[in-house]
Amino acid sequence: MTDTESSEETTAGAYDVVVIGAGPVGENVADRTRAAGLSTAVVESELAGGECSYWACMPSKALLRPVIARADAGRLPGLAHLVQGPLDAAAVLARRDEKAAHWNDDGQVAWLQSVGADFYRGHGRIAGTRRVTVDGPDGENRVLTARHAVVISTGTRAQLPDLPGLAQVKPWTSREATSAKRVPDRLIVVGGGVVAVEMATAWQALGSHVTLLVRGKGLLPRMEPFAGELVAEALTEAGADVRLGTSVTAVSREGGSVVVLTDTGDCFGADEILFATGRAPRTDDLGLDTVGLEPGSWLPVDDSLRVSGSDWLYAVGDTNHRALLTHQGKYQARIAGAAIAARAAGVPLLESDPWGAHAATADHAAVPQVVFTDPEAAAVGLSLAEAEQAGHRVRAVDVEFSSVAGAGLYADGYRGRARMVVDLDREILRGVTFVGPGVGELLHSATIAVAGEVPIDRLWHAVPSYPTVSEVWLRLLEAYRG
Repeated sequence: MTDTESSEETTAGAYDVVVIGAGPVGENVADRTRAAGLSTAVVESELAGGECSYWACMPSKALLRPVIARADAGRLPGLAHLVQGPLDAAAVLARRDEKAAHWNDDGQVAWLQSVGADFYRGHGRIAGTRRVTVDGPDGENRVLTARHAVVISTGTRAQLPDLPGLAQVKPWTSREATSAKRVPDRLIVVGGGVVAVEMATAWQALGSHVTLLVRGKGLLPRMEPFAGELVAEALTEAGADVRLGTSVTAVSREGGSVVVLTDTGDCFGADEILFATGRAPRTDDLGLDTVGLEPGSWLPVDDSLRVSGSDWLYAVGDTNHRALLTHQGKYQARIAGAAIAARAAGVPLLESDPWGAHAATADHAAVPQVVFTDPEAAAVGLSLAEAEQAGHRVRAVDVEFSSVAGAGLYADGYRGRARMVVDLDREILRGVTFVGPGVGELLHSATIAVAGEVPIDRLWHAVPSYPTVSEVWLRLLEAYRG
């Protein structure tokens, strides 16, 4: 077990597997290959635990949890009058820091070592077939070789637009938005996707006046249209200024304030500006050119996560652009680990079974996602538009959560909607979407139904408990049957 910040025991080494990137995805690959008895090295240039642990999932949800808890309490008589004041921003930020481990990765390194993986701190680059060089913080260059596989799990970084004046403005990206030490009085958020709406929700509740500038016609464009509509309504009611169909044309800082010009002729001012306008792969300085691949590109893979045209290189998580979600990357890691172990042992892969141990089929058919706004938006599988574009003969079935007794008990004035997309030829679900307070905890039931291709007739026998919000399943099935 080697942390090269504190040990120089290994200056070069041969391993069965070398993993570049120690985020949740790389950690899970290492866990699976070590469980299979393969020696494994993990290389990380920043913090073990990756983007999710320090600048994405954990800190963002730590910021959002008090916001959602207060909103839920505010919808209940007997509690509403107790939560009228502002959030204690200092306490929220302190808890955020705790959940991000104060940006210290000792615990993550210890976990990797506990599964028997060797950890190298430094910048890893491919240097030819099955060969990785590591430029360590101590200035020493190490060479690692892999008998069976090199795995790229370096994730993504924020993608900024090419705008006049942007560099001088020093804009926030998702990293600054989740790690900021103070609440800006005014915050402009550019974008309409998950990062944009979650951070708009968090900082508005913490005391910022948020202006959300969205180039498209709605929020959350990858979900059913009603999801973005309900989230936009809630943000507006909370005090945010939501501007749809608005593109930023120029930005500048004047006297400490950010000034934004738009294509609609409007001018906005703020203390900070967050660009949440997409992600780019962290593959630009990985030595991909030494093995005939394009630096800075997404890496196409097969369903075992092996890079197209290679018999030893794998790309797992965001870098393959299949599903840019931590939980989906960890799923891919489990599949890749099993495939690497099978190939190393000379065991045939279960390629004939699309839902087998060596195929990341859920990337195509059953990707779940929760957006932690108020209301929450949760979806799995295909939207109605996606199902139709894929050539399926489908029907959308919608119900309002107001028809469910459990929703009325959950909160007074509960607002939300559910949709299931039914494949009319196979009588299974292609996708499910929920929007409403607390619906994230409903999503796994939908994920099981979609991934398991559970027939509609069998779903009738999955009885939801009364009076829970999950009775929405009964209402959906009743609406389908008529």
